[in-house]
Amino acid sequence: MGGDRFKEQLALRAAFLKDQGLDYAFDRPEAADLAPAKAATSPLQNASPPRPMGATKVSEAAPPSAQGDSAARLKDIRAEIGDCRRCPLCQGRTQIVFGVGDPRAKILFVGEGPGAEEDRQGEPFVGRAGQLLTDIITKGMGLQRSEVYIANVVKCRPPDNRVPEPAEMAACLPFLEAQIRAIGPQVIVALGATAVHGLLGVKVQITKFRGEWTNYKGTPLMPTFHPSYLLRNPSAKKEVWSDIQEVMRKVGIPVPGKG
Repeated sequence: MGGDRFKEQLALRAAFLKDQGLDYAFDRPEAADLAPAKAATSPLQNASPPRPMGATKVSEAAPPSAQGDSAARLKDIRAEIGDCRRCPLCQGRTQIVFGVGDPRAKILFVGEGPGAEEDRQGEPFVGRAGQLLTDIITKGMGLQRSEVYIANVVKCRPPDNRVPEPAEMAACLPFLEAQIRAIGPQVIVALGATAVHGLLGVKVQITKFRGEWTNYKGTPLMPTFHPSYLLRNPSAKKEVWSDIQEVMRKVGIPVPGKG
């Protein structure tokens, strides 16, 4: 990233953090970037997602070697989903919300499920919560939304935006797993307790376990609050920004500091 671009992104981040009440982050010494990560004490540390009995089998593919391979694999996965009728969520959806972003993204964000606006547009995180996630990505992390990948643990909208049932998540899990294999992200960010449950098969209190690195089949996974939680609890934005900074460090994105 060139010097002018970096300064521009730094200014955008500063304005974003100030708007969110997070400008405190710039008071942290840059040396903090070099501090060793705290030892994980979460029971998620060695968690791995279960394979549900009778789950849909998605055809395996060799790890992608180039972006074109990943894009083609994602297209194949979408074709395998088809006009999915594997769980009751199909009855109320407008369309399947597959996922969007860079097929070889370093960072994969996984949320809970589509809401009304996502169901209408066919793209994840485009409603109010999605606008906040976009701000975190563009103004906080200094990336374009197209530089990450965004998906959900279920691809059809649950009625009245309720939490997906375990059987519904199990029906979608093989396709999400296939997407993760195709993309090969360096880090997965699980947005909310349902995303953690869907990926790892472990129920957690996200207020207790956010910010603790765990892993999904060898890929570092950071649990944090869902953007919709931040809309209801703005004070939690500080904690999310702390988690996002850890993600940035993990993938080598400069974390802004004063001076």
